Amino acid sequence: MAELGVAVIGYGLAGSVFHAPLIAADPRLRVAVVVTSSPERSEQARAEHPGVRVVPTAQELFAEPAGIDLAVIATPNRTHAPLALEALAAGLAVVVDKPFAVTSAQGQEVVDAAGRAGPALTVFQNRRWDGDFRTVRRLIEDGSLGEVRRFESRFERWRPAVKGGWREVGDAADGAGLLYDLGSHLVDQALTLFGPVARVYCELDRRRPGVQADDDVFLALTHASGVRSHLWMSAVAPQLGPRFRVLGSENGYVTYGLDPQENALREGRRPDDGKPWGAVEPEHWGVLGTPGETHPTPTEPGDYPAFYAAVAAALLDGAPVPVDPRDAVQALRILEQAREFAVDR
Repeated sequence: MAELGVAVIGYGLAGSVFHAPLIAADPRLRVAVVVTSSPERSEQARAEHPGVRVVPTAQELFAEPAGIDLAVIATPNRTHAPLALEALAAGLAVVVDKPFAVTSAQGQEVVDAAGRAGPALTVFQNRRWDGDFRTVRRLIEDGSLGEVRRFESRFERWRPAVKGGWREVGDAADGAGLLYDLGSHLVDQALTLFGPVARVYCELDRRRPGVQADDDVFLALTHASGVRSHLWMSAVAPQLGPRFRVLGSENGYVTYGLDPQENALREGRRPDDGKPWGAVEPEHWGVLGTPGETHPTPTEPGDYPAFYAAVAAALLDGAPVPVDPRDAVQALRILEQAREFAVDR
């Protein structure tokens, strides 16, 4: 079986928890190089991926990319587009973590460069493979909801203490704040389900003392189809709302809690450990119906491994990439509109 060499650029939370374990679990991919200048993370990478080569800078990798087919960019947001351009120039296929770039113009530049250079380019929108999102998609496609009128989606947390990292104290050039962090997921999901957006409304707040970036956001999208998407992202929610509340002409669907795959990865599990992956127990299923006539409906298993399986298929079999990077540029345009015209406290 053909095996592709993968370089993971950045070995913080994104690289070590979300990318490398999924890559290593795919039989056609191999974590061959990790780029990090941290001695501690270098040791971690060697322990977790025996035989991996560790280099301190991406430029060293790009200068000698022999044996590498794919670069995965899991670095701070402001570096995503510049590193993607360098990787493409080195002849490598590229996966970019979200947000794809910090501006839509940067994102379009990367898309254009990939079109000229030829290597495959995609964006790690892993939340398309959340089990609850897959369930919403199924209910829409099979007609269980009727005509969808309103889509509510939340990523809410209770984190009243500020940690002080760049995501909280950075600025727009850093792609800091929840609008670009969690909003990249929520907008991508809304666009995937309901298509182009005609109008954008946003409330953008900094609630905690000491934060420079937004930590409490509401985003309302009116899709060209007429569906309204209401999206919440917050670090200061002492009571959490439903993850999804979808209202249709025939039924509604409500589900609470987060997809279990993130916690599994944080706990050190891998999808190839022989245990069920992404399954949600019946007591945590969402409910479908109308007042007095609701019933639990099975949650589809989450399937983050499908992303890298699709990447391997794109590179080895000529299949489409799992996420069209033009979708990410469209989402960035919406995030830019939201920031530009936000009601900002």
